[in-house]
Formats: sequence, structure tokens, C-alpha cells
Amino acid sequence: MRVAGIMSGTSLDGIDVAIVDISRKHAGVRVKPVAFHTTPYPKLVREALLAISNSMTHTATIARLNFLLGELYAAAIRDTCRRSRVPLDSVVLAGMHGQTIFHEAEPIEYLGHRVASTFQIGEAAIVAERTGLWTISNFRERDMAAGGKGAPLVPAVDYLLFRHRRVGRVALNIGGIANITVIPAGADREEVIAFDIGPGNMIIDALVYHHTHGKQTFDRDGRVARHGKVNRRLLDSMLSDPYFALDPPKACGREQFGREFVAGLIATGLPLADLIATSTELTARSIAGAIARHRGISEVIASGGGVHNRHMMRRLRDLLPDHEIGTTADHGIDPDAKEAIAFAILAYEFIQRRPGNLPSATGARHAVLLGKDSPVS
Repeated sequence: MRVAGIMSGTSLDGIDVAIVDISRKHAGVRVKPVAFHTTPYPKLVREALLAISNSMTHTATIARLNFLLGELYAAAIRDTCRRSRVPLDSVVLAGMHGQTIFHEAEPIEYLGHRVASTFQIGEAAIVAERTGLWTISNFRERDMAAGGKGAPLVPAVDYLLFRHRRVGRVALNIGGIANITVIPAGADREEVIAFDIGPGNMIIDALVYHHTHGKQTFDRDGRVARHGKVNRRLLDSMLSDPYFALDPPKACGREQFGREFVAGLIATGLPLADLIATSTELTARSIAGAIARHRGISEVIASGGGVHNRHMMRRLRDLLPDHEIGTTADHGIDPDAKEAIAFAILAYEFIQRRPGNLPSATGARHAVLLGKDSPVS
């Protein structure tokens, strides 16, 4: 079955569209990549999304952006098909993550009730109407209804793609947030451990954006970090953040490491190059520490924008000398496309009526179907 996966993550760098052919393979799935393209967010859209993420915002703004993103996602699918000469009518299904503007995994007291909540925007009905594709969206809510944190969701896909009978592996994604899926050799679903480690590129990107007055949105190849100086006192302070001490399952986002966190770093008055170097070291050390705690793991399979940060990947290899560190490209999957492919697979699992979450990763009471569908007539 040919499926499109649409992903726009916490880095807010754009819309990833991956088109893949999916078939079932024993306990896993077989994926054949067909096309991949990233459409950058228009500058005004990115700024609007940043402004409403984890903030008090007028409902009209959210509603308008919800429908606008639906249009942008649909256009991105059509553009990916056109660029790759893939007929749109050869695609049957779309799995759409949407843009997270709020995620509060831990329940809080609200109006006399304990409530956890999440909100992804990007109207699936618009995507279905504009593309003619059966569109699956809203993947996180059902897991949270079952007592889970609604994240991470990609581990169920990592298990399907990377489980090995004799080799223990970690699937590492370095996006805005860094997360891992620990897959012991020959593991059953219940033995998989997965969680958000902490910031991946999020803090670095925000500092680069501030440093360049919006002209750049990421540290290309880790050049700024390589020429900055790690501030040990600040690094120790950041590593002492209570989030890192939490036991999994756990999930994080801009609530912990977003605007306020970055503003606190800038307020130290340290040179921005040093802040970027220190934040890069924070990501590398928190990832390495999380991986090193799991025995029997010999391979790390990395994906996400962070794999292009040569300085960060070099630091990971320095910190994990006993692990073989590669990328999903070694397994036929573009590291930039992995998460978009994941939501294509989750949509495929939904229509096959198979659970899409891993309770061991999200903390849900049981496995559930993930997603809501917007069928086409």
C-alpha cells in the first residue's frame, strides 16, 4: 500500500512529506521509500506558530492556523508528488502528525479535575478534501485517554523496523527533542523501553535564531558550537534540571526547554557561541548518559536533523566508544524522513486495526488504536 506520512516537529523548520510503499513482514513491516521532500514554513507562519506554542492565545488565531496548516500540508503532499513524478492517485492513505502547539503529559488540577492534554493543529479534513487521500490524524489523544503520556509514539515503529534477533539496538532521534527506543536483542513489544531524553536541537536552534536575528535557524554542521567554549558551570546546572532525573516513561517539549529556558540562558550574558557550544554538549551528554544506562546494546541507529550536526555526532562517538553509531541511512531510510515515515506506518497500522502505541514507552494502561480518520467519499 502506498502511504504518505506528514510530519512537522518541534523545530518548526517545515513540513516533511515521505511517500512509502508498506507491506507486512512477519512481526514487522517492510518499507520501500518512494519520495521525500521538505517544504519550509513561510517565515510569517513559523513566527505565528512560535508565538502560539505554549502560550495564552486567542482562539481565532488557533482556528485560522489550524485550517491554514491543513492547506499547507495538502500543498506539500501535491508538491512532493510533482517533484518526484509520483502520481497522487497512486497514494491511498496519509498519516498526518500535525503541529504540536501544546503538550502537557502530566495531569494537573484544572477546574476541580485532574487533566492531561495535548493539541496538534493542521486540519485533516482539509488535507483529505484537497488531496483525495484517506487521512489519519490525532495520534496522541487515545494513548493519553488510556493513561499514557501521548509520547513518544515513534518507538512502536522503531520496533517494527529495527528489531533484531541477536543484536541489541537503540533507535535515536535527534529532532527538536531527543528521544530513544531501546530494543534488546530478540525483544517482545513489552520489553521495549522508550522515552524523551530532553532537548535535541531545540535550544541550539533558538540560540542560533537569536544570534543571527532570524537569518539562520540551525547550527550548520555544528560550526558555531565547534568554535565556542563549553561553560562547565552552566552545563552542570542544565544537567541538574529535574526532568533528567525522572524515570521513564516520560515526555518533554517546549514546556520544559522552550522560550523561557532559552531566555534564561541568554540572560547569563555569556557569549552566544559559548551558549550554543554548551547547549550542544548538553544534548550529547544527556543522550550518551541515557544510552549507556542500558546493557546489551551495541548499535545506535540515529535519525533526525541532529545527524547533520557533525560536531554533535563526533561528541556522541567520543562519549560512547563501545557503541557502533550509524544512521537510518544504513538501513535504507533517509534520517530526515524517518519520523514522516513513522506516521505513514502508524496510519497503515490504524487501518489494519492494530494498536499503534507501546505502553512500555508511553505509560498507557494498555495498547490502543491510534488516530482519527477523515475518509474521502
